[in-house]
Amino acid sequence: MRTLLTLAWWTLMTPLAAVLTLPYTLITGNGDFLYRTGMWVVRFGMKLSGIRIEIIGRDRLDPAQTYIFMSNHASNIDPPLLISLLPGRTSVLVKKELFRTPILGFAMRAAKLVAVNRHNRDAAIASVRAAAGVIRSGLNMTIFPEGTRSLDGRLLPFKKGPFYLALETGCPIVPITILGTYEILPKGKYFIQPKKAVAQIVFHDPIWPKDFADRDVLIAAVRDSITSALPADRR
Repeated sequence: MRTLLTLAWWTLMTPLAAVLTLPYTLITGNGDFLYRTGMWVVRFGMKLSGIRIEIIGRDRLDPAQTYIFMSNHASNIDPPLLISLLPGRTSVLVKKELFRTPILGFAMRAAKLVAVNRHNRDAAIASVRAAAGVIRSGLNMTIFPEGTRSLDGRLLPFKKGPFYLALETGCPIVPITILGTYEILPKGKYFIQPKKAVAQIVFHDPIWPKDFADRDVLIAAVRDSITSALPADRR
């Protein structure tokens, strides 16, 4: 029941919120109102889901600093859960097909979300450049470096693109470990498991790309930070 309530809320309110906020966004050229409204919709949906959330380490972040947030990804619930908890406004990488959706696609462009095509190398490079421009404009970027959800909750290999982005912009990476969501809503399941509905979000110390000799060393450092809070059987 909670899953159906949450999905119904998001399905109904997302396009409605976009319609209500887009005129102001178009007139002012400022997407903040659209973003705040969207986050309110997401947070209320999370409350309807019944998932209890524990946050660790978020207070170590500088609200004046722009970050690239990188997290493990084991459940469909991870993106709305995490993004609704981040300080400030963030952009994300979104499958390019979603930008074709009426109203929603326009709202995503207004919010400076970045379209990504993982099956085309040139398009993927263009996405990295677009994301770099968004970061330089002062927005955070949130990325799941595994590129997809894990089937068993174990951490998958990281894609290289997000780390090219970090090195190009020099923006500090905040590794994040999400715990509990695999049990709440694993890949292939469609209903939240109410008896397991406790999620823990661990924010680790920022990692500065300039402190690392090359991309591979940076990837290893971010991976080590994320895995440090994972149980041994999920690393």
